[in-house]
Parts: sequence; structure tokens; C-alpha cells
Amino acid sequence: MLEYFGVITGLVYMALEIKQRPLMWVVGFVTSLVYVFVFFGSKLYADMGLQLYYALISIYGFWLWTGTDLSKEAASPVDSRILYRHVNLLLSVKILLALSAFHGALYYLLITFTDSPVPAGDAFITAAGVVATWMLARRMIEHWYVWIVANAVSVYIYYLRSLYPTMFLYLCYTLLAVAGLYMWIKKGTESK
Repeated sequence: MLEYFGVITGLVYMALEIKQRPLMWVVGFVTSLVYVFVFFGSKLYADMGLQLYYALISIYGFWLWTGTDLSKEAASPVDSRILYRHVNLLLSVKILLALSAFHGALYYLLITFTDSPVPAGDAFITAAGVVATWMLARRMIEHWYVWIVANAVSVYIYYLRSLYPTMFLYLCYTLLAVAGLYMWIKKGTESK
């Protein structure tokens, strides 16, 4: 039952993310807390830790989107503007290096200290999720590419762990990430 509740709040979160509504951070916080328990029960320890990170970054994202200079430019709930930034080449390299290092460290921890049945996939999903969420909080449009890949890998991992409702959620996340990228490109305005 808890997993189904997480799926419902997760879909609401994604719809709010595509439209850049600050309420997404509140819904994301709730979804993350639910999935801490779901993933612990499935021995997906890095994913469980990722959900704790999501809960914390939801607070940061909400603060950043509602209490900083960028929020003065940000779309109001009735405004349809979508603001974003691009990642430059140097930052792209740094992001890829951070993703690789984080994945490697998590993989090592999972194979050394846990009974995780899918350590490489669990580590990748977590590393990519941390990076993509940080990029989203900074309104970097390229975060959608990271989500598309991470969500597609998640579908397979959750299938392996028999988390079928969550697998469905991440299949929806993958498709919605493609739609989100398209919407941000089509309706978005680059922020300086």
C-alpha cells in the first residue's frame, strides 16, 4: 500500500516539475520519505539513501525557488514562463567526473558493506539522481537528459527487485522526462 501511495505522489511531483511549480518540492519531500521505507524493504540501500537526499534537497530546492533572486524572475503559479540555465562545457566535465566518482564510491560501499543484489545499478541510479536533482535546483535544462537515463535504468532495476508499481512509476518518469525536456525547450526562457 505504501508503495502505491509513493507512486501517486511521485506522478504528482513530476507533473509539478514539468510546470516548474514550487509545490513540487513539498510533494517530492513526501514521496521521498515514503520511498525510504519501500527501498529499505527491497535492500536497495543506495536508493534508500538517495531518498533521504531527495528529502533534504527538497527543502533546499523549495528555499531556492521561493526565497532567492532567481525566484523574483521565476514564473508565478499562474504564469506559464519556464526559466532555465544551460550547462557550459567546463561544468559538464565537472558534473560527469562527479557522477563517475560518486558512482564508483557507492558501488564500492555496496559490494563491501551490504547485501545489495544489484550494487552497480543501485549505485548508478543514486549517483545520477543526486546530480540531476542538484541540476534541477539550479534550473539547468540538461538535468532532463540525466533523468531520462537514470529513470530508464531504474525501470530495469525495479523490475529485477519485483517492485512493479515503482517500475511503472519510473517508466512514467522516463516518458515525462522526455516531455519535460521538450516543454522546457519549447516554452522556456534562458535565464542569465
